[in-house]
Amino acid sequence: MDAWRNTSEATTTGAGVLRPEEFARHVQLERADCAAHLSPWVDNYWLLRWHLPPGTSHLSSTLPHPACNLSVERGHRRDGVGPEHVVVTGVVTRRFDVRVAGEGWVFGVKFRPGGLTSLTGISARALRDATVPATGVVGAARSEALEALGPALDLDACRSRVEALLAPQDGVPEDDYQFVLQVIGAMLADRSLVRVAQLEDHFGVSARRLQRLFAHYVGVSPKWVLARYRIHDAVTELDEGYDGSLADLATRYGWFDQAHFTREFTRLIGVPPGSYQARA
Repeated sequence: MDAWRNTSEATTTGAGVLRPEEFARHVQLERADCAAHLSPWVDNYWLLRWHLPPGTSHLSSTLPHPACNLSVERGHRRDGVGPEHVVVTGVVTRRFDVRVAGEGWVFGVKFRPGGLTSLTGISARALRDATVPATGVVGAARSEALEALGPALDLDACRSRVEALLAPQDGVPEDDYQFVLQVIGAMLADRSLVRVAQLEDHFGVSARRLQRLFAHYVGVSPKWVLARYRIHDAVTELDEGYDGSLADLATRYGWFDQAHFTREFTRLIGVPPGSYQARA
């Protein structure tokens, strides 16, 4: 590939926040698209603000995405994170829970799957299930500049500053990364893709090559990404008021029996799909 294939295919979703209406009552969320010169690597920017009454808190739960995030965090400290305000969070393979209290502000860059690895050369596999100081990933100069971001700035101001910092020297991503994005774009666009063997046939590629590319760029296997996207689809339907049978929902998204769907849903979400559906 000699140039970036600038297609309209999505490579990530906005789904994943559990109980989105309840979340919105406690936390203000804004999102913004990135500039064209960063679109091969960055999916979007997001900003969170909250101001909760003394003695109250909210547990925010998010389903895992196959994407890394660079964030500037003020007003709260996540478990397992040191004193650094600028951090990189790799792909999280389990439900992502954060309890917010008091007043807080977080600005984040959500990369496309594999985007951070393509920009920095650091394997996503090394960042899986980890939150680390940004200095070791994006460099000391960028990290220091990001330290200047805080609650006095709105989303647009943060976005313009970050886009100047992240601009790559070479504006064309490498072929392997572009191929990974094509595969992930197909996973999202075609809900009938539920098995890795279908991807092999569709793209004429071996399972071994898919595994190798996904391990390096995304940090997880293609099977894991497929399963997470289909769970996202099921949760989104339930949040939007789906009142059909769970057996039909399971079959639609690739589970051959409801029991398997229930086990995987419960392991990731924390409650069985029937309980989640009743609360929704």
